[in-house]
Formats: sequence, C-alpha cells, structure tokens
Amino acid sequence: MEKVFFNSLIVLAAFLGMECVAWLTHKYVMHGLLWRLHKDHHKKESKGFFEDNDFFFLIFALPGIAGLLFGMQNNYNFLFWIGLGITLYGATYFFVHDI
Repeated sequence: MEKVFFNSLIVLAAFLGMECVAWLTHKYVMHGLLWRLHKDHHKKESKGFFEDNDFFFLIFALPGIAGLLFGMQNNYNFLFWIGLGITLYGATYFFVHDI
C-alpha cells in the first residue's frame, strides 16, 4: 500500500511540475528561440490541418515516452511514474486546450 501511495505522489508531482515546465517553455522558448514554429499558433498562416506549432506535441511527448520506456525496462522504477505523470498532463492539456 505504501508503494502505491508513493508512486501516486510521483505521478501527481510530475503532472503538476509539467504545468510549470509548460508555462516556462511557452514564455521563454516558444516566444523566443523557437518562435518560428510557434507563431502560426497565434496567426494562422498554414493552409493544412496541421500547424508548425504541432511539432511541440512531439517535443513534449519524448520525455514522457522515455520515462515510460526506461521505467518499464527497470522494473517499473520511478522513471515510469514520472513518464506517466508527463503523459497524463499531455493528455489533459490536449483535451482542455485543443478540443
């Protein structure tokens, strides 16, 4: 029971931590270094279904996937639970922000 509680705390901490990461990344990376990818999110310039901004989905998904993969390979250690928190944040963000 203690392990379930501890793993749940890791998932929650990763989920909440991602809000800080997302805010900082949006302010300083998306509106800075990678503005070229993000600008079509503010001003629609692409004609297709996808925007250049959609590449950020892949960029943000990689740490979650890596955590899940390496955590599973190491007997579901803390990396798995961090990856799960990141992935749950991404799913929540998608449903709240994009749908």
